[in-house]
Amino acid sequence: MLIFVTGGVRSGKSSYALERAKGLSAKPVYVATAKIWDDDFAARVKRHQDERGPEWTTFEAYRNMHELPLEGRVVVVDCVTLWLTNFFMDHDSDVDRCLSDFKRELDGLMEISATFIIISNELGMGMHADTAVGRKFADLQGWANQHVAKMADEAVFMVSGLPLFLKGGVQ
Repeated sequence: MLIFVTGGVRSGKSSYALERAKGLSAKPVYVATAKIWDDDFAARVKRHQDERGPEWTTFEAYRNMHELPLEGRVVVVDCVTLWLTNFFMDHDSDVDRCLSDFKRELDGLMEISATFIIISNELGMGMHADTAVGRKFADLQGWANQHVAKMADEAVFMVSGLPLFLKGGVQ
C-alpha cells in the first residue's frame, strides 16, 4: 500500500504521516532521505527526531531504500524533495536522469510487501524560482509528485494542518 502525503512547508505533512503510521503499527519505521548541509537544517532534522518516540525504527537512506529491511512494516519516507535533491546533486542537475533514477527506486520500494507513507512538498504552488536550476528542480519535483500520486492508493493534500483527501482513503 502507498499513501502519498503532500503539501506546502509547515502544512502538517510530517505530523499527519507520523500519526497515520502509528495508527497502523505499534513499531513503525522512519526513513530519512536528507543529507545535513548546515546548522539550520540540522535543527530542522532534530525537531523531526524529537517528534518521534522510542517505538520508531529509523534508517537514513539517500538511495537504495529497497535494500532496507522493510518487509511487512509501516514505513514513513520523509521526504521526496530531499530524496530528489540527492539525485539532482549526483547527476549535475540532469532532470531526465534524476527522474528516471527516482522512478526506478520507487518501483523497487513498491515490490516490497509493506505500507509506505511517502511525504513530499508541493513546490509548484509557491513562488516561481529565480534561477534556471531552481526551475529545473521545481519541474523535477512536480513530475516526481505526479508519479507518486499516480501509483498511490491514497493521496492526501495537507493545508494548515488539515488533510484533504484527493484519492482513496477517508473522504
